[in-house]
Amino acid sequence: MPADLVLGIDLSTTAAKAAAFDVQGRLHAAGRAPLSLARPAPDRFEQDPRDWWAALCQAVAGVTATVDPGRIAGLALAHQRETFACLGPDGQPLRPAMLWLDGRARGHLGAVIDRIGQDRLRALSGKAADFGPALPKIAWLASEEPDTHRRTALFCDVQAYLVQALTGRARTSWASADPLALFDIGARRWSEELCAAAGITPERLPEALPPGAPLGAVSATAAAATGLREGTPVLAGGGDGQMAGLGVDALDPRRAYLNLGTAVVFGVFCPEPRQDPAWRTMTSASGRGYVLESSLRSGALLSDWYLRRQLGVDPRDGAAMAALEAEAASLPPGSGGLLLLPYWEGAMNPHWDPDARGAILGLTDAHGRGHVYRALIEGVALEQALVLDLMRGAAGIEVAEFAAVGGVAASDLWCGVMADATGVAIERSETVEAACLGAAMCAAAGAGLAESIEAAARAMRGTATATFHPDAGRRGRYAALLGIYRDMYPQLSGLLRRLSAFTRD
Repeated sequence: MPADLVLGIDLSTTAAKAAAFDVQGRLHAAGRAPLSLARPAPDRFEQDPRDWWAALCQAVAGVTATVDPGRIAGLALAHQRETFACLGPDGQPLRPAMLWLDGRARGHLGAVIDRIGQDRLRALSGKAADFGPALPKIAWLASEEPDTHRRTALFCDVQAYLVQALTGRARTSWASADPLALFDIGARRWSEELCAAAGITPERLPEALPPGAPLGAVSATAAAATGLREGTPVLAGGGDGQMAGLGVDALDPRRAYLNLGTAVVFGVFCPEPRQDPAWRTMTSASGRGYVLESSLRSGALLSDWYLRRQLGVDPRDGAAMAALEAEAASLPPGSGGLLLLPYWEGAMNPHWDPDARGAILGLTDAHGRGHVYRALIEGVALEQALVLDLMRGAAGIEVAEFAAVGGVAASDLWCGVMADATGVAIERSETVEAACLGAAMCAAAGAGLAESIEAAARAMRGTATATFHPDAGRRGRYAALLGIYRDMYPQLSGLLRRLSAFTRD
């Protein structure tokens, strides 16, 4: 039987997912395994890299139990970005991996900027000073865990660690190296200057190759653990944001991706590496061009907090969620005078304030749970509208449609509010696991089943299951509300920083 399928694997923050697709993008088999998240102290988020491998093996075994592994022409990986592991000379982890959510390096950002300079950091890496990437965390290790910093032979992203487990050699892609803020996105190589700011050299980082490039082949040991065929090609994938964008074929500036997941991320393709504090600049999953990307850490994470912690509602309870969304949908824009600032986990672009905090303004005893839930969605949507307006002004970006993926993209209320607040049509993609599909597109190109990654994206992208167009009346109301929202952070930031400092004392 010919090798006519490709395997896309996504190692996210909460689960490993694997999916086998044909070259028309049709799903043939899927597997999934959960991942746990450790919070050993406030602001600290960790995982054991060995758990990544165990979850990948379980997810892939769910695929190979269904389809003949001989049909899999190649595989590629998508993964949580910015997260990294510290490996000793024997390739084993020296400590738990620090995740993208981990905020322990907040206090080291100033020292990093003193070494490299804010403008130079952005010019080289496309990133602002933020606690998410590996750069400040590796600098934190040098100060707080100097023995770990000294003994680490390889600081590697999630893809590099898993490729080592699959093939015996740690290698990664540009689209995985880039989010660590140690990568020169113009030269497409590790930056000696950025590495020096973290106290390391590029030799302590994995080799980085273009998306779709061969990284190795599945070893006999990995084949036994996963059910894959020994020798199956492993091709370069990338970070889950770029891979999800590729999965919905967002390779044109007018078609952007909108990932409504734990974090809310949208990205717009751009041929040049445009730089501005309003966004971060990433390398494209196609290996050509760049992505201007906005990221809000509090997306579905925020709604999950409200549902579970405040209402005692399980988001998986269909009846309970339908009732809550009906209450919120019956309300007009503005949620009866409520306005929410969604910085539960600090602010990334455009403010880059790790000490920012969330706020709900306008509460009275007339407000119920539906008002707060709608205000939560509106706060997230207005943040996207704010950044999109900044992109229009600074980069001349005109987005015609968002291809929406992620958990809450299944909600008509979320998609409708997003369309009305941004003024952009929201296309709900049929692609459930967009990052897996994007990785599979890289595998299809690398394995020779498609002429290029762009050709794979055109052939394999799914169709829209629904499209939400902005309503003119509601759009006008949200435009007026955005004028108030713009002033919310500038007016409250000083007070919120003081409150944040008070809670840490």
